[in-house]
Amino acid sequence: MSHAITRRIEDLEKLSPPLTARPDIDEYWDRTLRQFSDKPLNAKRTLVVTPYAYMEAYKVSYEGFDETPIHGWYLLPKFRKEGTELPCVVLYHGYSGSKGYPEEYASYLMMGVAVFAIDVRGQAGETGNGMAQDFGMTKGWITQGILHRDTCYYRAVTIDALKALDWASEQPEVDASRICAAGGSQGGGLAMIAAALSDKPAIAVPHIPNMCHMDFGILNSNSSLSEAAAFIERFPESLETVIETLSYYDNMNLAHRIRIPIFVTVGLKDPVTMPETIYAAYNRVESEKTIVPYPFSGHVVTADHNRKATEFIAKHFRLG
Repeated sequence: MSHAITRRIEDLEKLSPPLTARPDIDEYWDRTLRQFSDKPLNAKRTLVVTPYAYMEAYKVSYEGFDETPIHGWYLLPKFRKEGTELPCVVLYHGYSGSKGYPEEYASYLMMGVAVFAIDVRGQAGETGNGMAQDFGMTKGWITQGILHRDTCYYRAVTIDALKALDWASEQPEVDASRICAAGGSQGGGLAMIAAALSDKPAIAVPHIPNMCHMDFGILNSNSSLSEAAAFIERFPESLETVIETLSYYDNMNLAHRIRIPIFVTVGLKDPVTMPETIYAAYNRVESEKTIVPYPFSGHVVTADHNRKATEFIAKHFRLG
C-alpha cells in the first residue's frame, strides 16, 4: 500500500544528486593518509577511579592532526575473562558536545565491548585546539581555515578521528579485527568518513550523519554548516572556494571508498542532518549497508536507534 510516508522514502531511496568531488579527491586522500601514517600518537592512558564497580576506566590523551592532545575515555568491562580480546566501539560525539562521563557508555560494556570515546577538538570537552589560523571565523568552529582543504577544521577533526581508531587497534585488550566506528550527527559524519578512509574499522554506525551532501546542507539545513553559510554571507566572493574545500570532506563524494558493512539512521523530520543529505551519501555506498528511516523523528538518536545499532554490532561481532 502506497501512502505519503512510503512515497517519501521511495523518493529518498532514488536520490542521486551530482557529486561535487574534484577529480583529485582520491589522490588527495591517499597522499594525506600516507602523510599522517607515521605521525606518532604520543599517547598516555591513566587508570581513574569511578563509582562503578564493574567498569575499568582510563583517561587517554593522544595526538592526531597536530600536537594538540586529544582527550578520551577508554573503558573496559571488569567482568571480562583475563587474556580475552574484546571488540571495541570508537565513539565520536555530536557538534558542540564532548566525550561526557564514562557511565554514558555502560550499555556497550554490558555487551562485553570496550569503548574509546573521544573529544572533538576545541568543542565542549577537555580538548583544546592548537591549529594555526590565518583568517577570521564566523561563530563556532566549522569556518576555521575553511578557505583551503589543507588548513580547514574538517581536516583536523578527520585526522583526529582516524588516529583514534589507530590508538584503539593497538590496545592489548582489543581485538583489532572487531572495531566499530560510531557516532551521531557530527559524530555520525566522522564515523562515516572513518569508514571511507581508515582500514581499522570492521563496521560503522553513523547515526543521523552530518558531512553529507554539504552543498545542499549549507543552503538548506540549520546544522553547523549554517556557520559556513554565515561566512559566505560575510565574504560572498568565497562561495566557490568554500564549496570546494567542503567537497573533500563530503561523505557523498567519499562513499565509494567504504568497503565495510554500515548501519545508518535518519529522521525524516530532521532539519539539521536533513534526510536529503544522508540519502545522497548512503545511496552511493557500494558495500553491505542498512538504513533505518524514522518518519517522525527530528534531530535525535532515540532508544530505538541505539537498540537497532547494538543488534547490528552484536551480529557482526558475534556477541551473545
